[in-house]
Amino acid sequence: MMNQKTFMVANFMSSAKIKTAFAIFVALTFALACTSTTAYARKKHKVRYGQVELTTNPGGFPLRIDGKPQGDTSTTVRIIELEPGHHNVEILLPNGGRWVRDFDIEAGRKVCVNLNYHPKKYTVTKPPSNPCPYPVNISAPVSVNDGDLITFTSDVAYAGTASLNYAWTVTPSDARIVSGAGTATITVDSTGLGSQKVTATLVVDDGSGDALCRQRAMASTSIVQKKPPVVECKPFDQFQSVAFDDDKARFDNLAIELQNAPDSQAYIIIYAGRNSRTGQADMLARRTTDYLVTNRGIDAGRITIVNGGYRDSDFFEIWICPPGAQRPQPTPTVQPGDVQPLLFVLLARCFVSAFDVLTGRVLRVCLH
Repeated sequence: MMNQKTFMVANFMSSAKIKTAFAIFVALTFALACTSTTAYARKKHKVRYGQVELTTNPGGFPLRIDGKPQGDTSTTVRIIELEPGHHNVEILLPNGGRWVRDFDIEAGRKVCVNLNYHPKKYTVTKPPSNPCPYPVNISAPVSVNDGDLITFTSDVAYAGTASLNYAWTVTPSDARIVSGAGTATITVDSTGLGSQKVTATLVVDDGSGDALCRQRAMASTSIVQKKPPVVECKPFDQFQSVAFDDDKARFDNLAIELQNAPDSQAYIIIYAGRNSRTGQADMLARRTTDYLVTNRGIDAGRITIVNGGYRDSDFFEIWICPPGAQRPQPTPTVQPGDVQPLLFVLLARCFVSAFDVLTGRVLRVCLH
């Protein structure tokens, strides 16, 4: 039983002219799997390079890219940035073995390679009189993320001398071969195929017309649906409300922003002050809506105003929200039990003044 992330690859035998039994090594499993494609693609700055993500098991095999040494492979992920374009990746295996593939690297995209090497022994007695039929195996990742490039690699154990013809087809119809048609390896674009399965079918023949020399194989990769991006409101303005004329200047800026972003909405959180009169936040909400709708011509349906509770003074938070954005939550700093509305404060001052009268002191004006 193989691990889910490994794949069987054809066993390729050496020269067929050896008459005595001997042991040869080649048994490889090859897979592709991306660990952080979306994180790489979501960089906010413009991405200039593509990436190859490479692991081997075991590690320590010499690695060459475009003929240049790149150190050794590792059982942990190595991420190598490459200029967009065609690149050759070569891994040198024991006993003269080589794993070689060509990849077309695109800016902002990642090709992931996971190569497993397991030496095995095979006995060769004499060359077959007819090289057909021959085994054909296709390596493919179990799954990739929507938008990743899938690499389907064929391994053909053909002992004949004729050149082989490779004919690939992929399904569903929206799957697109972006490179490698007519070769042993193809790359398929998975963009837009989330929650589906991409199947590559290969027909190989040696041109002899012999039905036994026409072999067929297929492999499939599941496409993981992208999670929808989190849409958030962005803070636009916040300020202490002291005078309505000052507030209106802030609302004018908000109106301009809404006019420039016709799909967005204003989300306004209003906090009443610790000593504001009862119903202050609701009064500010009515006044704000009236100004934006009547004076600035903003559709009332694009304005949402909520009572955020209390802060030390009357306070506005203004957010701009794109469609589908999760609304921000109010952040009051004063608990309702600590609020003393203006009327309560005035009555308390009047009580003190009346006490002064009873004690013979000069009466102070309550509404000073």
